[in-house]
Amino acid sequence: MWLPCRCTTKYVAASIRRGVSASSLHALRRGRSSWNSAAFMPESAGFEGVSGRDALHDYSVSHSENFWAAVARQRLNWIRPFEAVQDCDLSQGRIKWFEGGKLNVSVNCLDRHVHTCPERVALIWERDERGSEVRYTYRELLEMTCRLGNLLRRHGVKKGDCVTIYMPTCPLAVASMLACARIGAAHNVVFAGFSSEALAERIRDAQSSTVITVNQGVRGGKITELKRTVDAAVQSCPTVRQVFVAMRTEKRVEVTDRDFALEEEMLKEDVVCEPAAMDSEDVLFLLYTSGSTGKPKGLVHTQAGYLLYAALTHRYVFGYHDGDVFGCVADIGWITGHSYTVYGPLANGGTTVLFESTPVYPDPGRYWDMVERLRINQFYGAPTAIRLLIRYGDQWVKKYDRSSLTTLGSVGEPINTEAWEWYNRVVGEGRCPVVDTWWQTETGGICIAPKPSEPDAEIVPGMAMRPFFGIKPALMDTEGKLLTSNNASGALCMAQPWPGMARTIHNNHQRFLETYFQPYPGYFFTGDGAYRSQEGYYQITGRLDDVINVSGHRIGTAEIEDVVNQCSAVAESAVIGYSHSIKGQGVYAFVVLKKGVDMQEADLSKELNSMVSEKIAKYACPDFIQFAKRLPKTRSGKIMRRVLRKVVDCDLDSLGDLSTLDDPAAVQEIIEGHEKLLSK
Repeated sequence: MWLPCRCTTKYVAASIRRGVSASSLHALRRGRSSWNSAAFMPESAGFEGVSGRDALHDYSVSHSENFWAAVARQRLNWIRPFEAVQDCDLSQGRIKWFEGGKLNVSVNCLDRHVHTCPERVALIWERDERGSEVRYTYRELLEMTCRLGNLLRRHGVKKGDCVTIYMPTCPLAVASMLACARIGAAHNVVFAGFSSEALAERIRDAQSSTVITVNQGVRGGKITELKRTVDAAVQSCPTVRQVFVAMRTEKRVEVTDRDFALEEEMLKEDVVCEPAAMDSEDVLFLLYTSGSTGKPKGLVHTQAGYLLYAALTHRYVFGYHDGDVFGCVADIGWITGHSYTVYGPLANGGTTVLFESTPVYPDPGRYWDMVERLRINQFYGAPTAIRLLIRYGDQWVKKYDRSSLTTLGSVGEPINTEAWEWYNRVVGEGRCPVVDTWWQTETGGICIAPKPSEPDAEIVPGMAMRPFFGIKPALMDTEGKLLTSNNASGALCMAQPWPGMARTIHNNHQRFLETYFQPYPGYFFTGDGAYRSQEGYYQITGRLDDVINVSGHRIGTAEIEDVVNQCSAVAESAVIGYSHSIKGQGVYAFVVLKKGVDMQEADLSKELNSMVSEKIAKYACPDFIQFAKRLPKTRSGKIMRRVLRKVVDCDLDSLGDLSTLDDPAAVQEIIEGHEKLLSK
């Protein structure tokens, strides 16, 4: 693996219900002080009548063009200034920002900081092996990026091409992303836990001719054969011409005519790479996320708007300042890693941590040991990990010095009150605000969070609370009508566009329109439900479609069902999510076998889990598989998943009217089977 230039020729070897009653609210209040909007956000000096955070938010919504124009001019370096702030129409699904402008994202993330502070640390690679972290300055990261950009150009990668990156969280993965941005190619980062089939599907849809990977991944003390996975994937990807392979371990791997040793090839390249001048709306990257149809959708994010929004949310939600060390422990294969490990921090000239390991390797103190060693100021992790660590006890946290921490963040799913209070009390010692952030791959960056806020504003456990600048949430009732009052629940939509939002689904704009803009015309539909409190705070109540959130990973139930149904013994299946104390949601599968199948249920369960692991990923494997003679269906043949959810949640009193079922007796069979499974 490529190291800083001081040793560049070496390889590195080795649900809880979320409603919170008024009587149980605990508010975290910061010290009271006067709030100077111009000092907080210099651009606001030109915003008439703005004197506080609330007034600044109101201005950002009511004078959206003025707000975003001022911020974009101040915070991005432009090759050519933009001519129009926005051309958006949510009723038509048209989103365009900063048209006429040209810039280069890698220049904004690297070159401009190298000019002012070349030896500032850009990346701290927290390798799986504890205590072996490696630091990279902005100068070193720029050199690495330029060599890689020149290498891609020499091998025929052109502006507008899409490069697939299948790598663990490491500096070369970041450099690969930035190298694509530098030469005008889009990148498609695929989570390195995905199977060869899932990887192949994403390579084919992105039409990539180039793949970048590593020989092996190292995580939690275990080795994963990533190059072998790529080899299997590209067998069904005729567009792939070349695979660049970095060395994370010393183990040599089998090579083919299309394979190139990444580090060796990089050493042949110059350290200067001319950046491409990109239009604001040129594609920056694709990122695939699960949908309710079973086919992952490649969401498209573009250059200027995405980078601006990632940078602004990173700065203001977390209270990031120059010299801070930002510790986002998300994998770069997800949008959190894109926005808050790579693009947001680097656009702000920050120091960002690349976390390669797990929260419990080699012991449950791993996060907090890292906080002490690296002097992390803002820590951003998932509720799943927090709930897991609670089980190991407070001693693993208190063993380490956490005095450097100023902000704690939560991402990926709503955080339950118990986990929030432990995070605040034990990890943050009651002095660090906990920001429970709500956003999605589709939104590009954080949309609702407790911060930024007035200095003395309360923070309510388990609530995302306040819309970010430029964000205007709306709640819609079941008839599609706007809910204007507080103390109301409905479908969470956005009433106006913002720069960071996705522009389309790759190769399927019609699906983009049908998914996000047609359910509530004139609004962006998030797919989530939300509650707005009497005070106007927002609390996310969960998905409204057939998407499960497992440990922060979104997976469509149809995607799992499609794999299960490929088993020759299976007639049909239904997959639902259920509340899981650690993962947030678990996967529960109902399976109907074909007549005449003679196979032990335990053996069949193992086979089905193996298939899901191989074709999707291990995290998508069902926690429970219940075999049934039949599934409850309507007379038209639709599986009643609502009924299945009630059974799994043991909420039999809320089964509702079953008269529309083809045979209501099927429900009793499901109930008895569920009880039998739980008693095992």
